Amino acid sequence: MSAREPKKDAEPSGVDLARVALRAAREQARARGDAARQKKQARRGGGLRSGARADGRDPMALGSAINRLITERGWETPAAVGGVMGRWPEIVGEDLAKHCVPQRYDEDERVLTVQCDSTAWATQLRVLAPTLVARINEDLGHGSVRIIKVLNPGGQPRRYGPLRAPGSTGPGDTYG
Repeated sequence: MSAREPKKDAEPSGVDLARVALRAAREQARARGDAARQKKQARRGGGLRSGARADGRDPMALGSAINRLITERGWETPAAVGGVMGRWPEIVGEDLAKHCVPQRYDEDERVLTVQCDSTAWATQLRVLAPTLVARINEDLGHGSVRIIKVLNPGGQPRRYGPLRAPGSTGPGDTYG
């Protein structure tokens, strides 16, 4: 027997220990994979012992239920535009968002209506509208918003009384 030949009755060491550990780890991973596949199959309804099948009445997570409702009712675009309205400052910038607020979305016409607090900001938004439409459509999908309709600021209600100048239209005079 030479010095290079391992002893038959000696404990494994070095490379042999690594091979044994690797073999054990592979068997454990295979067992976990089989268990995970069985669970997945049971969740899909293929492995249920009772014979019950999944249907629309089964309990589901709230997010899944909301997504299902949105899809069934065809509310994908209005829901997405609602998300844009919620993220308005991120889309248009903080300065513009302080002065221009989205009011409504007309799904049939694909028009987003925005109210501004001054004519200067309304003019600024009209100049930026094509860029904003492109940015919103990148986020929502092509053609979700066709036009941004910009509303001038609403003035105070017209008051009639003795202190009015003849022919004056009130605060609406200054708004373009």
